[in-house]
Amino acid sequence: MEFELNEEHKMIRDTIRDFAEKEIAKIADKNDEEEKFPKETIKKLAELGFLGMEIPPEYGGAGTDSISYVIAIEELSRICPAHGVIVSVNNSLVCYGLYKFGNEEQKKKFLTPLAKGEKIGAFALTEPHAGSDASNLLTIAKKEGDEYVINGKKVWVTNGPEADYILVFAVTDKEKKHKGITCFIADCNLPGIIKSPPEKKLGIRSAHSCEITFENYRIPAQNRLGEEGEGFKIAMSILDAGRIGIAAQAVGIAQAALEHSIRFARERKAFGVPIVEHQAISFYIAEMATKIQAARLLTYYAAWKKQRGEKFTKEASMAKLYASEVAMWATTKAIQIHGSMGYSREHPIQRFFRDAKVTEIYEGTSEIQKIVISREILKEYEKIL
Repeated sequence: MEFELNEEHKMIRDTIRDFAEKEIAKIADKNDEEEKFPKETIKKLAELGFLGMEIPPEYGGAGTDSISYVIAIEELSRICPAHGVIVSVNNSLVCYGLYKFGNEEQKKKFLTPLAKGEKIGAFALTEPHAGSDASNLLTIAKKEGDEYVINGKKVWVTNGPEADYILVFAVTDKEKKHKGITCFIADCNLPGIIKSPPEKKLGIRSAHSCEITFENYRIPAQNRLGEEGEGFKIAMSILDAGRIGIAAQAVGIAQAALEHSIRFARERKAFGVPIVEHQAISFYIAEMATKIQAARLLTYYAAWKKQRGEKFTKEASMAKLYASEVAMWATTKAIQIHGSMGYSREHPIQRFFRDAKVTEIYEGTSEIQKIVISREILKEYEKIL
């Protein structure tokens, strides 16, 4: 594994950083305050090729590697984590799932416009009584001729209010439990989908999520992704990829906390000197930088394994677990460094603090990541002990 970014990686980093600093930074706080979806900047990101980064050009994507993808999500999240998760969901939860499990017809019909950013995608797995226990779904899909009729409710669907297509998971055979779950590509233009208003959230407020109800929603059988009963396996595979994106988002949040802290600590004086010269503050900065670099390397390693076609379940969960905890820790310390200014809504550091918390929750809580990691490690040790 190379520890130096290649020229393509550097070009993508510089492109997305320049765009984020010039286009997104000026609207991030206002969008957060108003809970406004950043439609125009997402459209521009699509034109730049960032909505389907790892998808081959023949299906509308940019054809980049996984390292390029995490670089892009980190840079977006360093300025606005809401942009980071909007782009991450479209890339790693929707486009990745369609590319890996879709047939040729589905790739042309659904994947291509999603990868181009002409359409927006969402991922609907969580239900009111099925969050971490994704096998406990109550949404039902009943086969009727050449259609399935879906009834049920999904919650916390990121990108849901704006989504054109949604990957939705429903039970087709109750008796088979998690092996009776099937995945479908729901077209939001068809009748029977009811979207609630966007949820009122603590953070990532301009990345909308909502509750979606399916009432006798009829979907063509050709919109089934994979075979009946493969839905749980598909969901877990997609979430592995998604966790790399959330890890990159968390790294970007933590990096923002570090940069804001350094800038403030150089300017703010106490006892006659900039506070960065006081050991308590300089030690916080040293710890931040060290933890962030460790989180970044875990994230890059998971992405590296993914782009090599190797199993990356454990690595993705490790990256997501550690990076999300670093983001929460770093933003907490950043507020401490900023003092009362950090607590003020006039300063963006409080936005990053609020945005950081959800990285420990969505796409698998920290507790779920520990279950996944321990399970994978025990499997490995069974082979060598």
